Amino acid sequence: MYDKKLAGKIRKKQAKIGIIGLGYVGLPLAVEFANDQFEVTGFDINQEKVAQLNLGNSYIIDIPSSDLKKAVQTNKLKATTEFKKLSEMDAICICVPTPLTKSQEPDMTYITDSVLKIKTYMKKGTLIILESTTYPGTTEELIQVELENLGYQVGSDFFLCFSPERIDPGNPIFQTKNTVKVLGGTTKTCSMLGEMLYQTVIKELHIVSSTKVAEMSKLLENTFRSINIAFINEMALLSESLELNIWEVIDASATKPFGFMKFTPGPGIGGHCIPLDPMYLSWKAKGVNFYSHFIELAQETNKKMPQHILQKISEALNFNSKAIRNSKILLLGMAYKPNIDDIRESPALDIYELLKNEGGNVAYFDPMVPTFKNKTGEVVEGLKTLEDKIEQFDLVVILTSHQFFNMEEVFTKSQLIVDTRNAMAGKNNQKLFRLGDGSKK
Repeated sequence: MYDKKLAGKIRKKQAKIGIIGLGYVGLPLAVEFANDQFEVTGFDINQEKVAQLNLGNSYIIDIPSSDLKKAVQTNKLKATTEFKKLSEMDAICICVPTPLTKSQEPDMTYITDSVLKIKTYMKKGTLIILESTTYPGTTEELIQVELENLGYQVGSDFFLCFSPERIDPGNPIFQTKNTVKVLGGTTKTCSMLGEMLYQTVIKELHIVSSTKVAEMSKLLENTFRSINIAFINEMALLSESLELNIWEVIDASATKPFGFMKFTPGPGIGGHCIPLDPMYLSWKAKGVNFYSHFIELAQETNKKMPQHILQKISEALNFNSKAIRNSKILLLGMAYKPNIDDIRESPALDIYELLKNEGGNVAYFDPMVPTFKNKTGEVVEGLKTLEDKIEQFDLVVILTSHQFFNMEEVFTKSQLIVDTRNAMAGKNNQKLFRLGDGSKK
């Protein structure tokens, strides 16, 4: 029986593991398996990524190059663009992106391309686990059906699970190994094999009854966050109208030891999950004639935040009798959250474009993001240093509160400040304009 053969290989750590997609999800998972003495092959279509990995050079902030080099040098981890080597794998984890189309619908291209390659090269008895965030039903519809159409029987000829990634880039506490892993299998045998594989490298697993439950759980997690972020963003706007400071209000509410969960406002939502995942759920809901008002409203509210920050910038400059046009504006931080280099869906990118469209003379400083591409594909370079430069700008906009920023220096030397992250907590004067603070109106 294929399941007994595979179970034996997993127990003896002789199972060969393939990881399709070597980004923020796939690479940390590959390194964990390699560290546990499994032989791991990473598959990616990006030749430059593959070359760097085979040299032991990490491009992921959570994976030090020293850890990667160790895995490569011990021959436990290698990367390739040759997908025909999938035929050698006993288990395959799919960790590819799941973006949205321009019409805000799920783009399954990366998954379907991966499934096509698996169909071409897989052998009988392979365990396949989808980790990419997606809508309920994807594992069955795009993988199970496709393989069964070839004559394979799930649960006997191949084994299929869904286990959503829960990566939080830059989190110093919760990483791949110590974050509880949800897993659902297509059959009980599939679940058993998936659990057996992951429990070798993950401290705690939570097994659910189906792949659909596992898929839905990830969307619920991030939709919950999206809705609560939207709510607190709206409360920030309301506080400005009521001449209150939302940050003081939040601190007061957070003293309650039960029934309250602290969320904070900001210039918008970023990262691969929060801006995208709720729309997967909304799209799926429409397919069963269910319209989710909460999801759509939250998405609309969060998407409007960069425009509100633009208004805040205009208000601040007006204080010094200036307009956005021709003003020298410094954006402090481009990453979507502190202490990482990830700019995927970062609201700072939208704010940069809005300011440029208004004629602003815009520069940015973020050592973790030395360059980025604007909407026309041109490379924008950040300032190399802030030394003796802050005073030259008409306005500084704090978009990401990296720990290494010297906020005291920024406060002292800036002519005007728009603070979208409460990085200047406890400071108040006429040159400081804080998101969610209408107390000085």
